[in-house]
Amino acid sequence: MRLAEIKETESALLVKLLCEIDHHTAKSIREEVDKRLEDVKPRELILDFSGVPFMDSSGLGLIIGRAGKAEAQGAFVTVEGLSESQRKLIRMSGIERLGTVIIK
Repeated sequence: MRLAEIKETESALLVKLLCEIDHHTAKSIREEVDKRLEDVKPRELILDFSGVPFMDSSGLGLIIGRAGKAEAQGAFVTVEGLSESQRKLIRMSGIERLGTVIIK
């Protein structure tokens, strides 16, 4: 089972997440995305949650951790494709206040 589909564009790394995000899947996704961030050094990391049927707090950690890594490389993170319940979880967490994360 593929956990994510990762594509590179001229200035962005697009990660379409394809599974539930919990502590089991988040580690594998994190490792793969971090490696690609290091290799590609994009200006923007796009995390597309449209293929995520369920997300617990591990999803929040995935976003926050990637935001820190992206910021260290001078990039920012865009989060898109959120369900209403995922959007609510993110709003409650305060991730939107991070200067390097854009919620669409």
